Amino acid sequence: MKVFKFGGASVKDANAVKNVAEIIKCYPGDKLVVVISAMGKTTNALEEVAKAFFYKNGDAKEKLQVVIDYHNTILTGLFEDKKHPVFEDTNGLISALDWALEDEPIKDYDFEYDQIVSVGELLSTKIVSHYLNSVGIACKWVDARDIIQTDNTYRDARVDWPLTEAATNETAGALLNTHSVLITQGFIGCTSENYTTTLGREGSDYTAAILAYCLNAESVTIWKDVPGVLNADPKYFPDAQKFDKLSYYDSIELTYYGATVIHPKTIKPLENKKIPLYVKSFINADKEGTTISDAPMQPHLSSYIFKVNQVLVSILPKDFSFIAEESLSEIFSIFTTFNIKINLMQNSAISFSVCIDDTARLDELMGELKKSYKVLHNKGLELITIRNYTKEGFDKVLTGKKILLEQRTRNTAQLVVLPENE
Repeated sequence: MKVFKFGGASVKDANAVKNVAEIIKCYPGDKLVVVISAMGKTTNALEEVAKAFFYKNGDAKEKLQVVIDYHNTILTGLFEDKKHPVFEDTNGLISALDWALEDEPIKDYDFEYDQIVSVGELLSTKIVSHYLNSVGIACKWVDARDIIQTDNTYRDARVDWPLTEAATNETAGALLNTHSVLITQGFIGCTSENYTTTLGREGSDYTAAILAYCLNAESVTIWKDVPGVLNADPKYFPDAQKFDKLSYYDSIELTYYGATVIHPKTIKPLENKKIPLYVKSFINADKEGTTISDAPMQPHLSSYIFKVNQVLVSILPKDFSFIAEESLSEIFSIFTTFNIKINLMQNSAISFSVCIDDTARLDELMGELKKSYKVLHNKGLELITIRNYTKEGFDKVLTGKKILLEQRTRNTAQLVVLPENE
């Protein structure tokens, strides 16, 4: 039994959905659990709906209509019969969301976000499952909320592993006895109170790993619009090279530092059971991609990871005293309160500097820190991470940039830089 994951780009339009069907047809003898993300940029569009609904800063229903029109275009390209059950299924999901937008928010923004944005995955999987059945690929639609059990940390829910493993085997495991292909949603789960949660942006990869772990899958394949895991973003490095093999350790390191090809939480469940992960291209499905397993990483190939829209925050005591353990404890607690992840940190005797993503809560964070400390910050920065760095690598990435902070270990260098035109 294999687990496949198809992201938004792989189901962005009718032709893309047809391509997914062609890929699945290439595995006629396998049991497949297929995890699918929201179509195209639907998650972004539904985020706009959630903001308009909660913050009243726009017409939520008008923004929802954009989502409806987009999916209707895909439906029209896949189903000639306008009485096909897929139209009733998708209209039911949209209508339920439309009615919910008539009411006032009942909890905080993160809760409302999960109830609204999760509809994207429900729509995509309904459409794909109906299409697969229509072209002779018998499949069964499964609601991930019946399987992935979580706590109530909305937008970044933590998986309850014992409950999830039991539910996965009871539901998906049993269905695999009678069905060769199961279609389910990535990204979403459910609380014990039956509220929908999400696992964090790009969380569909993580869903695939969870299901593979629980079902003891032979492998997981993530289908992307790139040929595999590359050593750099082609936007910055047109000559980026593909890794043929990566170890679990190296892939965790890459995702930790910001490589976006795989969700950071994906690797650990697979490593625990030594389940290999393949990253392959849905454009050239017959090509070898990247294999992530126990095998060592390709030697002497540097990796370059860029994170843009970064903020460098420097925190200093107001009384010129040392930054001691109690100070660091208080500072970390403040960052945790605002749910802000630190991408890099460096401390000296009387200062503590961190690099973070620019966030809507930055002003609130600054205000809280300034109650006890002197705080300085620079915006519009880049965080560059180079693994297996070389002098040539430094020269390549630092052209036209000014270093504000630098940190090196044996294998990894991190640089917070300001583009010189800023």
